[in-house]
Amino acid sequence: MKSVFLFCLALLVAAPAVAQETRIAAIVNDDVVSLIDLDNRIQLVMRSSGMPDTPQNRERISSQVLRGLIDERLQMQEAKRLGVTVSKDEIDQAFARIEQQNNMPKGGLDTLLTQSNIPRATLVDQVTAGLSWNKIVRNRLMQDVTISDDEVNEALARLKENADVPQSRVAEIFLAVDSPGQDAEVKALADRLIDQIRGGVRFAGVAQQFSQSPTAAVGGDLGWVTPDDVPPEVATALQKMKPGEMSYPLRSGSGYYIVYLLERRTGAAPNVGDTLLSLVEVLLPVDPNSTAEQQQHAMTQAQQISDSAKSCGELAKLGRENAPQTSREISEAKASELPAAVREAALNLGVAEASKPLPLPGAVGVLMVCSRKDPPGKLPTRDQVMDSLGRERLDTLARRYLRDLRRSAYVDIRG
Repeated sequence: MKSVFLFCLALLVAAPAVAQETRIAAIVNDDVVSLIDLDNRIQLVMRSSGMPDTPQNRERISSQVLRGLIDERLQMQEAKRLGVTVSKDEIDQAFARIEQQNNMPKGGLDTLLTQSNIPRATLVDQVTAGLSWNKIVRNRLMQDVTISDDEVNEALARLKENADVPQSRVAEIFLAVDSPGQDAEVKALADRLIDQIRGGVRFAGVAQQFSQSPTAAVGGDLGWVTPDDVPPEVATALQKMKPGEMSYPLRSGSGYYIVYLLERRTGAAPNVGDTLLSLVEVLLPVDPNSTAEQQQHAMTQAQQISDSAKSCGELAKLGRENAPQTSREISEAKASELPAAVREAALNLGVAEASKPLPLPGAVGVLMVCSRKDPPGKLPTRDQVMDSLGRERLDTLARRYLRDLRRSAYVDIRG
């Protein structure tokens, strides 16, 4: 009888702990987010963002963290429906990238999680949801992203028109507002995040955990922008800010922005003469009094060298074999310091691309650019502009996709 009593007493003592572990924070269709899931994720968010782990901060961010967990459940459910999976190798690679971005040694992330009493599964779940969603977006939405030549031309024209407009290097945090009823809650979160950053929490860490922009992966770094590159509300605020200042919450059509002005520079078009070039130059001497046949022979030899060289090392070797006295390697010379004919040819070459034979004073030359450092402010290429426009459009479609999943889901938030 005594043993039965003790057994029953043990069950009564253990019951509150078991109940605590299984209490529900939210139901998302057929999945459950437990209070333990929420607690572990809050702890991860605070540790990775540098936010002090206090009861007040936990209460302030709990609703947004829970919203993020609900979105992850929806993303994983959609991945399951579509047969999208993430391998262990992909998760390990994602862990390695996080370590690299935070200057951590190999295995440092697992050590940090252990020291912080955060289950590894908490971060694995977050990473898996992110990788799965990226696959879904890429596989299902990429085909709907088409950028026309006219759009690229218009973007390039705007960039050229703004060549003299001051540019700002900006970091951002974007918090989406998916329905009017969320506005006050999201605005309150933005205010709290600003308070935390002003209190010493890293902007980049907060952006990585809270921002819903693709730039979250790089700590919110948006790069160099002109007023035309950002929403009007953001552009207006940036004009009044000084480097090192952070904005108040900026309401745009789709949510709230918090921006941090890192640097400012004039946007004047770069001087191509300041381009730094490292190159190999092979010069086959040609006597000015040589016959046409001799000149043609030099051109043919130069063409053979051009066709044979696939790297700077190969071209340098061919130079030593065919014209050791007149061939040379040039390290990081300004384009303006090179002879006009050489400068023009070199600026039009890609890296490791051998030039066609160049008629030069007293010689026929073959050039190859080994490295190129363009001066700041260089306009992007067509491919870069197309890639940027494509990412913006894909991001818009992905937000719409997730919004539709939310609207069609059964979500019951318990507390």
